[in-house]
Order: sequence, then C-alpha cells, then structure tokens
Amino acid sequence: MTPPPPPLTFRRSPDGRRPDPALDDAPLRTARDAFVQGHWAEARTLLQATGHDWDLRGHRVICLARTPAGEAWTREWQLAEPDSQDAALLLACAMATRAAGGRGDANAARVALDAAARAAPHDPTPWLALLLLFRETATPPDCRHPFGELHARHPEHHHGHHLMAAALAEEGRGVYDFAAQAAERAPADSPLALLPVTAHAQRFRVLAARGEVPPDPTAAGHWHGRHPRRIVEAAFNWWLEWGAEDRNPRRLIDLNHLAYAKFHEGRMAEAAALFQRIGPHPTREPWAFSGREPHKAFRAAHRTALGAA
Repeated sequence: MTPPPPPLTFRRSPDGRRPDPALDDAPLRTARDAFVQGHWAEARTLLQATGHDWDLRGHRVICLARTPAGEAWTREWQLAEPDSQDAALLLACAMATRAAGGRGDANAARVALDAAARAAPHDPTPWLALLLLFRETATPPDCRHPFGELHARHPEHHHGHHLMAAALAEEGRGVYDFAAQAAERAPADSPLALLPVTAHAQRFRVLAARGEVPPDPTAAGHWHGRHPRRIVEAAFNWWLEWGAEDRNPRRLIDLNHLAYAKFHEGRMAEAAALFQRIGPHPTREPWAFSGREPHKAFRAAHRTALGAA
C-alpha cells in the first residue's frame, strides 16, 4: 500500500461550497437531484447497486431520506412497488428524519422502522435511523439499545459510532473509553481508528455549549495536553498509512475532524495537507461546535492553515 503523504506544495484554497451531506458521492448526488424532482427510479437503482455495503447504504439512505418531500416521493415509489424493501426502508427513514426535526410523528416513524427491520433483519440501516431519531427525541441512555442492535449487525458501522459518541459526550467522559475501545477492537484498516479524535471534538461541543470552556478551541486549550496530542498523532499516522485505501464518502467527515484537531493544535502544515485532501467538502461537524456558521469557520481555518504552510 502507498501511504498518502502530505503534499509538498499547497494550492490556493478553492472557493468551496456549503456542507453537502452527500459529500463526494457523485452517484448519490445524481439520484438525490432526480428524487427531489419526484423521479424515484434513480434512487431505486442506486440502492440496488449499493448492496450490502452497510456504511455506504446507511449514508445514501439517510441522505435521500432527508431530501425535501422525500417522504411524499417515497410513498409514490411504494405505491408503484409495494413489495420493495428499499422503498419501505427509505419511507421509514424519511419519517424518522422528519420526526427528528420536529416535523413528523415519532411513534409512527418507530413503527415503520420496526417493520423495515423485521423485513430485512441483517440490515443495520433501520437501527441507524432509529438512533438518529433517539438522538433528537430521547435521552443519551436511550440510544444504547438501537446502537446495540446496529453494532450486532455491523460492528464497524461508521455513522452509528459517530452518533453514539455524540450521545455519550453529553453524559461525561465515558465517551473516551467508548472511542478507545472501538478503535482498539476494529481491524487495522478501519476508519474507527479516528473515533477518539471525534470523541474529543464532541466533548468540546458539550463543554462549550454549557459555557464551561471558551467557545474557541484554541483559546480553551482543548487540543493541547498529553491525551489530545496522543490521539491526534495516532489518527494522523493512521491516515498516512491507510487513508489512500478508504473510498467511503464518510472518510471526509474523519478528515474534517482531523483537520480541525490539527488546526487547533497549531500544526498548520499537517492541517494544510488535510485541507487539500478535503477539497470542496467541508462538513458541518466539527466546524459548528464553536457556535459559528460552519462554512465560514472552515474557510477561515483553511485560509490560515494554507497561508502558514
């Protein structure tokens, strides 16, 4: 395997764009654009092609479920193909995301997700959607059950671990043990190696929201000290060794967290290398954790890191 070293020179920052949950998944963006217009055949083809790549399936289903009028268009699909498990799953996930945003019936969403889970017992995606719903409508301890079901079906589920880390960060420092254990138990090439960095960022989100630390991570010193230096170094080394092998769109979430950590650690050359790999794909988290508009926070850090490098 060829590790992806930081580039020796850095291009000027591109204009970029606001965070897109599809990330760099071009087939998903195409299907989503058609879906917004009421054309569900592209979504059907996309989900069929995704198969049992559970991380990619979860990413694509949740992104489609969050599209405007996604629930209405999925009902049209289900009317045309009442036996489609993908249509039933997407409808349940659309109901869940609407309910999580306070625009739908949480109980009805849970019933639909339960039916989708029974129809496809090996698929962790219904449990991912239930975990998303619980993150907004229940307490952090309530999230343990859907995460356990999800984990039983796919122990390395990327999105599921990120959601659980966010929930545990609100309970206390137990999130650090959770992230460390997940990283240790995962295979060597698993991006869960970067989960401790995500957990530390989520803990900052909680502390800053409570007013217990300054909203600026650099001023708070959140990325200085023995523990953060150790986990960030380990994550960066993992990226150097394995990053070129990772093709899942959600790798960009890890890269944004690692760039965020390196930037606030003051390691501008390494942060600049990561920004180059991120390209025009900032993510809302962790750039919104200081209360700033995430695109502006990303752009400011991007300019500073590349200028210093």
